[in-house]
Amino acid sequence: MSATYRLVLASGSPRRVELLQQAGIEPDRLIPTDIDETPLRAEHPRSLAKRLSHGKAERAFARLKKDNEAETSFILGADTVVSVGRRILPKAETREDAANCLRLLSGRAHRVYTGVCLITPSGKVRQKVVETRVRFKRLSSEELNLYLEAGEWRGKAGGYAIQGLAGCFVVRLAGSYTNVVGLPLYETLGLLTADGYKVHQNWLSPDRV
Repeated sequence: MSATYRLVLASGSPRRVELLQQAGIEPDRLIPTDIDETPLRAEHPRSLAKRLSHGKAERAFARLKKDNEAETSFILGADTVVSVGRRILPKAETREDAANCLRLLSGRAHRVYTGVCLITPSGKVRQKVVETRVRFKRLSSEELNLYLEAGEWRGKAGGYAIQGLAGCFVVRLAGSYTNVVGLPLYETLGLLTADGYKVHQNWLSPDRV
């Protein structure tokens, strides 16, 4: 079935592309989506991740439908939210954003939620929200300042990228590591497989040897 169907990622995130490639999947098209990610009043972090992943997938679906390509595409949307309790941390756009996030995360536990939304060629919508619990060490002033100087925080939820230098800050992690990176592979591949996308078709490709 998947030989005649494309996988469209409703994101321009290099991290999500790399994670899919790690699983042997090469997205056929990327459609970066620009939606308002402002939390609603009293919105739970889990609900925000679910709503935004759906919104991104729907935006990509609308574009493909306009081009008469929706019926030949699996559309995958995702969004990652970092929270301390019910407090939702921003995607750091400035050094000050990142510093505020990291000071809050220092020496304590937080949760990472990624919402995954799949719209199938038949128009069905499948969703999952995956939660991972992470605890950071207490950061020294030197560690904080050097990390900020390194710049890996740019555009990252909670002001850090676990697959980079911030991996050194993690004392304990309970749940999916790939979820914290930006796309929980086990759950994502489960959604695709359940609706007929052959996620293993490229595992023996010469390009992977």
